[in-house]
Amino acid sequence: MLNTITYVLIGIGLFFNLMAGVGLLRFPDYFTRLHAGTKCTTFGSIFLIGAVILQFGAAWVQGGWGASESVIVLHSAVALLALLITNPTGAHAIARAGYRSGIKPARAIVDDLEDAEVDD
Repeated sequence: MLNTITYVLIGIGLFFNLMAGVGLLRFPDYFTRLHAGTKCTTFGSIFLIGAVILQFGAAWVQGGWGASESVIVLHSAVALLALLITNPTGAHAIARAGYRSGIKPARAIVDDLEDAEVDD
């Protein structure tokens, strides 16, 4: 049962990482490509690292606290936490830099709120 769940998690993770690659090739502009690249790889990595944690966590439970699998589980959990913090933050910084440099979305309506007058 454990192996089946692990294979399902790996399959889901690979699917989302594949969709990130397809999105990078198919989407029309900078912002949608950035969105596909970061959202899908973050979501796919959650499932892939979850499969590692599940598989080695089960071995860690069987081997006790002194098992060598504990290092893999802890390192995977730290890597997942770092990924969940840095990937969206980096994507936001890259998107903001692109917007400030003048890159506009393709085939989209852009509202310039800076030029709008405010009625009090």
